Formats: sequence, structure tokens, C-alpha cells
Amino acid sequence: MSWPMVEIGGLVTKIDTWNPAKQGGKTPFDYIDLSSVDKDSKKIVSESLAKVVPDKAPSRARQLVKEDDVLVATVRPNLNGVAVVEAEFSGATASTGYCILRVNPKLLDYRYLFYWVQSPLFITDMMSKASGANYPAVSDKIIKESKIPHPPLAEQKRIAAILDKADAIRQKRQQAIKLADEFLRSVFLEMFGDPVTNPKGWGVKELGDVTVKITDGVHSKPQYVDSGVPFISVKDITTGTLNFNDTKFITEDAHQKYIKRCNPEFHDILYTKVGATYGRPAIIETENQFSLYVSVALIKPNHKLINAYFLKEVLATSAIKRQADRSIKGAGVPDLHLVEIRKFIIPVPDMNTQREYVNKTSSIRRKIIRLNESLKLIEEGFNSLSQKAFSGQL
Repeated sequence: MSWPMVEIGGLVTKIDTWNPAKQGGKTPFDYIDLSSVDKDSKKIVSESLAKVVPDKAPSRARQLVKEDDVLVATVRPNLNGVAVVEAEFSGATASTGYCILRVNPKLLDYRYLFYWVQSPLFITDMMSKASGANYPAVSDKIIKESKIPHPPLAEQKRIAAILDKADAIRQKRQQAIKLADEFLRSVFLEMFGDPVTNPKGWGVKELGDVTVKITDGVHSKPQYVDSGVPFISVKDITTGTLNFNDTKFITEDAHQKYIKRCNPEFHDILYTKVGATYGRPAIIETENQFSLYVSVALIKPNHKLINAYFLKEVLATSAIKRQADRSIKGAGVPDLHLVEIRKFIIPVPDMNTQREYVNKTSSIRRKIIRLNESLKLIEEGFNSLSQKAFSGQL
């Protein structure tokens, strides 16, 4: 079945805006910025909302949102920062970094729209229209001029209900991974305490003192090819996981040139250093070769002084993230310089104690690997279902 393709802008209504700085006052309001949306769960995270006083509000704090609005981040469309505004966030102010889509309920179901803006078809379309090499972005106009398959409203609701059920399975698996990660954090804190306050009195060192090299990837954008050596950037790293599912590729010749500066190897640590998702570590658990973009730091542990799994867990703690937050540079795009990463203060217990932690958590790490593998299959199934749904094959 083929449905007409209709511009999104003709199916949504206008939203209200305001200028907090001009209105003034001392009553704080909830501010949804680009870091407030979890790009995996596609939800607004209440802990990430800022309480902002009007006369000190960021210039981007302008858009008043309501329940069931669909937020679409206009920057880095490949990361797909989308979410539905739940009741608790109704009345909050969103950054102009989001395009706010408020459906006309007589024409468009908001859940149907929410799943459409997650679809590979929509994401690919936005990526092809994005401008800016280092900070790709699309405009509200581009999003609203893009087209969505437009079946009758009853059919939209039926499709959304099917995708709701499939998404619930995906969300449960993501939650299981999150809980497993939290277990790793809790074991770490129980054994070693907060790395900054260091309540157990472990010896502390700068990160640069327990590593043999800290560098980053290629500083110029390479020429991509259809297949070859994977080229890893921030989008391919989540906490604890290096993801090859959606990588770009470079030639073998280009890779051999790049590894003279940055040669990722088994049990090295990757650490995101640019953009909204800076400060996320992942451990390399593959012998396969790949190259890195400048947005990712490569940390080579001195294995005589520090265990790679222990170091990865230290870098994942909120205490180290706070050090990163204090060190970040860049007014527009956050950038964590290598010299600042080298200065991170970390606890360094004796190797036997580090190995004790690694042995204690080995089973949960294996579980996380299995959960991530199954999540990959679930997401592939969800994307296939979504494709069928929007092409009228359900």
C-alpha cells in the first residue's frame, strides 16, 4: 500500500516562545537543553534539566513546550536526539537547538510522528541536508519541509501501537544494560570510594603518570569509502562499548598513514573528548584494526601500573566526569584537550586489589556484552518493522 507523502510543517501547529532575559524575575524555570535528552532511550532525563533564573537564562532558552510535543535536535542529526514531552515537563522551556513539533491531532498522531523521526529514512534525509563539517546541523525549516508518509489517522494510531510494543522490548533491554552498568559502578565505589575524595586513602596519580601514551585521532576529515577499515568517531562509542554497527570506512592506505600517530590496540581505552557526549570511556576488546577521528582520545595504559578494566571504570565515574566538566574548552562545541585529560587525578591501588575488582565483576561484564549483542538484534528488528510500517506493509 502506498500513502501520500506530506510535509510535516502542514501537519503541526505553532508553538509559543518567550524571552526570559527580557521578562526578568527570580523564579527559576525548567530548561531542556541538548544534553537533557537521552539519545538511547529517546526520553527527557529529569536529572539533566537545569533550573534557570530568567535574567541569567541562556540565549537559546526560548521555546515553551507542552505534553506530547515531539522534540527533534537540529544539531548532529546522525545522533538522533528526539523525545516526546511527557506531562511532568509540560511548561518547560526548550533550547532553540530543538525543532518543536506540535501535531494537529486531527491530522497527525504524535506517537506516529515520534517513530517517524527515529526512522532510518528520516535520519538519512536529515544527514544529507545537514550543513557544517565539524558541527552538522539542519534548520527547523528543513525538518518541517521534509515529508512523512500520511495514512488515515486510524491507521497512524494502529502503526504507533505496534511500534509501541516493539519499542517496549527495546527499552527493557536498554534498562537491563543500564542496571548492569550501575552494578559495576556500585562495586567500584564500594571497593575504592569516590576517586576525588578518596575516602580509603589510596595512592593517587595523574592519568598521564600511569599511561604510556595519550593522543587522539585524525585531525582532518578523511575520504570515506564503501568498505575498508572502520573509522571510529564519538557516535560509535557508548559507555563501556565500542560499536561497529554504523561506522564509516577508510582505505587501508589511509589507515596505515593514520596509525603512525594513533594506533588503537587491544585493551587500550577510548575516551570521547568533543561534543555533547564528551567524557565517555570504552575499552577495546577486539584485535580488529580501525582508525580514530580527533573527537576520540586514545589512552594506552601502562599495564605494569594499572589494569585496563579498572582504568575504564575509573574514567566512567561521576567524579572523573566532574573533572572533565571543569576542564572543558570551547564556547560552541565542547572540547576536552589532551593536556587536561592527562591531568585527571585518579586513585591507583596496588595491582592485586585492581585484579580483585576485575575478577569480581567479570561475570557482569560478560553479561553486558551479551545484552549489547541481543540489543543489536532487537534494534535491527525494530528498524525492519519500522520500515515496513511506514511503507504500508504491516
